[in-house]
Amino acid sequence: MEFLPKAIEDYIAQHSADEPALLAKLNRETHAKVMVPRMLSGHIQGRVLSLISKLARPQNILEVGTYTGYSAICLAEGMQPDGKLYTIDVNEELEDMVKSYIDEAGLTDRVVQLVGNAMDIIPKLDERFDLVFIDADKVNYAAYYDMVFDKVNTGGLILADNVLWSGKVVDKEMDKDTKALHEYNQKIKNDPRVEPLLLGVRDGIMIARKTV
Repeated sequence: MEFLPKAIEDYIAQHSADEPALLAKLNRETHAKVMVPRMLSGHIQGRVLSLISKLARPQNILEVGTYTGYSAICLAEGMQPDGKLYTIDVNEELEDMVKSYIDEAGLTDRVVQLVGNAMDIIPKLDERFDLVFIDADKVNYAAYYDMVFDKVNTGGLILADNVLWSGKVVDKEMDKDTKALHEYNQKIKNDPRVEPLLLGVRDGIMIARKTV
């Protein structure tokens, strides 16, 4: 996941918007208490998600993969005042931690936490979405995309995280997750219903803008 020299990463951080204090606190607690803290979006990716959301001004947001809630709080920064963010995660052990930070961010009435299997939950959602962020089990990215597509408004965005998978997507030999991500990238590139852009931010973010 470390594509740039640390000095360049530090320079980028120094010349970008500061990490909000609450998110810095969540960042520290995640690294101190939660397994696999590299799953956290972190400062720069978080500011990218925030800016994308602010530009899109979404009414409703769907997040597949909550983890500790960092990205949800970032995405909510651009949400319309009467909007809702629905975030799904299978790990119930993190539910209370996420809720505490959602509450501290003043988002109690605007974020809906859904705990369970996203494959079961997504089909039951009746809402329309302007922004979707997929950051869950990699082998199901394509399935999540297909499930949410018809729930996304024309002009809406579907973002997917980790699509460079530490650069392994260009290897000749691929494990299951890498192969799934490579196939997902190809799927988005070849889907005539969207405008694709793969951003080389952190571990890669695939953006698909729905055009139909």
